[in-house]
Amino acid sequence: MAVIVSPTQLVRELTGSPSSPHTPPTLLDVRWELTGPSRRSDYEAAHLPGAVYVDLETELAGPVGEGTGRHPLPDPEVFGAAMRRAGVRQGHPVVVYDGGRGWAAARAWWLLRWAGHEDVRVLDGGLAAWEGPLTGEVPRPPEGDFRPRPGSLPVLDADGAAALARAGVLLDARSGERYRGEVEPIDRVAGHIPGAVSAPTTENTAESVSRGASGSTPGTFRPAAELADRFAALGIDADTEVGVYCGSGVSAAHEVLALAVAGIDAALYPGSWSQWSADPSRPVATGPEPG
Repeated sequence: MAVIVSPTQLVRELTGSPSSPHTPPTLLDVRWELTGPSRRSDYEAAHLPGAVYVDLETELAGPVGEGTGRHPLPDPEVFGAAMRRAGVRQGHPVVVYDGGRGWAAARAWWLLRWAGHEDVRVLDGGLAAWEGPLTGEVPRPPEGDFRPRPGSLPVLDADGAAALARAGVLLDARSGERYRGEVEPIDRVAGHIPGAVSAPTTENTAESVSRGASGSTPGTFRPAAELADRFAALGIDADTEVGVYCGSGVSAAHEVLALAVAGIDAALYPGSWSQWSADPSRPVATGPEPG
């Protein structure tokens, strides 16, 4: 099943074009910035017609506690209530988008898939790639019927991530500088999980290759074949056991999505570096090599 949708295809689906076999999807706007204020006001100013705003900090993540990491998984009941408020229905397609970076949209995609919704896609390039109409009208969709069934996608805890770094491939989706331990703007300790391989999320998109020179919107994914080649160079194919982490489980979801575009399944470590590094007993590696 497709995991991303182009703006052109989404327009066809929303307008009921004869060339589109899809039912018009439920739209979720999940614009978000790390350490920034809520993007709800931006949503209220202009969004895709019919889209409902979902707040990542309060609806796509649970409360932060000791040892949880910065964006723990939300309580399934809280998450389910938020999705039903947004009109999400079981068996009805959902498309999620953000401002264009794709991280928050991927987090929403991953959570819905993890919770058992089978038809969820991310708008490739997000709002930045959208050329259709926008509106400031806030919809009030009928209550949805989606009930989460957690466990439909694989999840790693800290011990599982450490084991996978030895037995399979554990990808670190943060910037190379943070992986190497040269900088750490947020978490307690700089470095990476021993055995993890550096694979910055930013290299999944067109911007990393051409800076948009090819005509692609910077936040759009590289073609599936290019992504497959990228991951193959990191020792990954369709039979490899793969896990991904980042700082707090948001950009890592984008890497899981990129792997899915390439036809590769991967597990997410939601606690990520913010959880790992908070425990002084856990080992830390630095430098360019997995360690």
